[in-house]
Amino acid sequence: MSDLPLNSLADIRAAIASVPGPDETAAAAAAEREPQLTKPPGSLGRLEELSGWLAAWQGRHPPHLEAPAALVFAGNHGVTARGVSAYPAEVTAQMVGNFEAGGAAVNQLCEAFHASLAVTALDLDKPTRDFCDGPAMDEADFAAAFSAGFSQVHGDMDVVCLGEMGIGNTTSAAAICHGLYGGEPADWTGPGSGVEGAQLVSKAGVVGNAVAGHREHLDDGLEVLRRLGGRELAAIAGAVVGARMRRVPVILDGYVSSAAAVPLAKVDPGLLDHCQVGHASAEPGHLKLLEQLGKVPLLQLDMRLGEASGAVLALGVLRGAVHCHAGMATFAEAGVTDKD
Repeated sequence: MSDLPLNSLADIRAAIASVPGPDETAAAAAAEREPQLTKPPGSLGRLEELSGWLAAWQGRHPPHLEAPAALVFAGNHGVTARGVSAYPAEVTAQMVGNFEAGGAAVNQLCEAFHASLAVTALDLDKPTRDFCDGPAMDEADFAAAFSAGFSQVHGDMDVVCLGEMGIGNTTSAAAICHGLYGGEPADWTGPGSGVEGAQLVSKAGVVGNAVAGHREHLDDGLEVLRRLGGRELAAIAGAVVGARMRRVPVILDGYVSSAAAVPLAKVDPGLLDHCQVGHASAEPGHLKLLEQLGKVPLLQLDMRLGEASGAVLALGVLRGAVHCHAGMATFAEAGVTDKD
């Protein structure tokens, strides 16, 4: 499946059309076991839902969480030339080096939560086109980035946490959300790496101008991602589809990762059913986006770092769900009287 040809938008659409649904047998087994466990019904809240969700999308009962993986994709954006970030574009490559050396936050979180980490740098010496001047990527470039993400997911992963690194990518995320959901550019535009005041106003103006320039294509999610996204966002979308193909549940990180995935929901509203959102970013547009998606984040800690940090942190919640569901005694096993 890793060699599935994804050379064009048509190939990507065909792949999306062929994704499997949840495993109903595994879901039914989880639903049957949950009420037998030694606790009042619903007393573990969302943990009960999450164990069933994992079983359905892993296609097995009980669900496992022995081999979680974090995938971080890095890309550079031509729009940074418009002064939308507090940091220069070369920081993207420098941070990739930091990931590889083990010095970033996500490295520490992966160690703490026993997750593997793979970082994929996508043509960092070749920024995408400034999307105020035209599409960020041509079709071949977009398909290559999408395919890179698709191929990084393997069926032996229990769950995959998706994150990014790319100076300028909160501008891209804001443009995607504004393009798909409307409103004012400022509704979707936040500080990102730390811009404020006049620079933040200018950033919102860039978002508005970019979306206006592509207004004839805003009804097609993949075109929105190609025109207003970046290579790392396209790779995240590819990884979401690759995970669905291989029955690997997904934890999206914050605003940028969610914005990378949401164009898929415009193609097929059920295409993100195998995804949870790890945390609510402090970026102001993220909660608005989650409302549109109908998804409730697992954590809310005012983080906005990216690099899959919030997604990996949320592994602790999933581990709790898995261990309670699989390890708790039933009323019959424990000799505890169930309710009448």
